[in-house]
Amino acid sequence: MKLPLQITYRNMEPSEAVEESIRKWANKLDRVCDTIMRCTVVVEAPRKHRQTGGHFHVRLDITVPGGELVINREPDPHHAYVDVYVCIRDAFQAAERQLEEYACRRKGAIKAHEAVPHGRIAALVPEEDYGRIATPDGREIYFHRNSVLEADFDQLAVGMEVRFFEEAGDRGPQASTVRLVGKHHPAE
Repeated sequence: MKLPLQITYRNMEPSEAVEESIRKWANKLDRVCDTIMRCTVVVEAPRKHRQTGGHFHVRLDITVPGGELVINREPDPHHAYVDVYVCIRDAFQAAERQLEEYACRRKGAIKAHEAVPHGRIAALVPEEDYGRIATPDGREIYFHRNSVLEADFDQLAVGMEVRFFEEAGDRGPQASTVRLVGKHHPAE
């Protein structure tokens, strides 16, 4: 970290054990992402009420080049946040996931999904159980009756729009998993 770690306590006295735990987790964050500029941690103890078993709250503000990550572990009655160390652990683990995602975005390593190819049925030969799909780039792709999903091959007509996956066949490219594009299956 470029600036020293800042720890703030609310409704509780500073604790060396809590601070040591926070520093241990913060050092781990530095190994995940070495461009952290600043990290502020706020640990809030439950207010003193007549009831016992209040929940801790931990907030992390992490400044990185190009942005700020905020991790806010709100008290949740279904979690074990009555233990400050569990709350700290969960907050820092969430920060790790966000920093890993941030690092991937910075490196450009986020996977982009290709659009599913689409085209229009150009020809049908029902007596031989096949047809051809005309693609937007001017090619014709073979498909077999068994490749048609969620539709009856006999219900297809020339000009209908379909999506498909292209693969290499014995005689050139062929379409598999051919699906009609319609109200429930828009082209991507």
